[in-house]
Amino acid sequence: MFGISRLGWVHTLSSLPAIPLAIYMFARYGRIVPRSRPGVVYFISMLIGATTVFPVAHQSVSYVIGAATILLLLVGYGIGRISRFGRAGKYLETILLTLTAFLLMLPTVSEILRRVPDGHPLVTDLNSPILLGSQASLLVILIVGLTAQIIHMRRQDKLATFDSPAKTYAE
Repeated sequence: MFGISRLGWVHTLSSLPAIPLAIYMFARYGRIVPRSRPGVVYFISMLIGATTVFPVAHQSVSYVIGAATILLLLVGYGIGRISRFGRAGKYLETILLTLTAFLLMLPTVSEILRRVPDGHPLVTDLNSPILLGSQASLLVILIVGLTAQIIHMRRQDKLATFDSPAKTYAE
């Protein structure tokens, strides 16, 4: 079905939980929160999906996306544990993990458009206006989303500073 191999289905089905988990965390927390239960499942799902892309990929760009996703995922999940980054660590973590969600959605949308409906896909050419428009829309969502996340985090930092001035001076 859809011209997907068994290993391709493992790749697809293991990556699938990351999509609703990312949406949930963006809606609930405004970002992907790595040290939460959904964040741990997101990490596992993304890691399996990104590593299984290598044996199933048919285009060289898939290898780049897979490698970039693994790198961003590992650094994004690890950076919050390094105390020397301070507040900047939370910002870097947010940016890196948001990029992993973008790198998940880019091939997901492309593959759906190129495979559905089965036998008569919406897109048959990589230069299709529908495909290029979808990819451009994802890029706009990334830029607007990251901007909103950073603004929201800065506001939270400012509120936290104003809410506890004694603590700030005591440190």
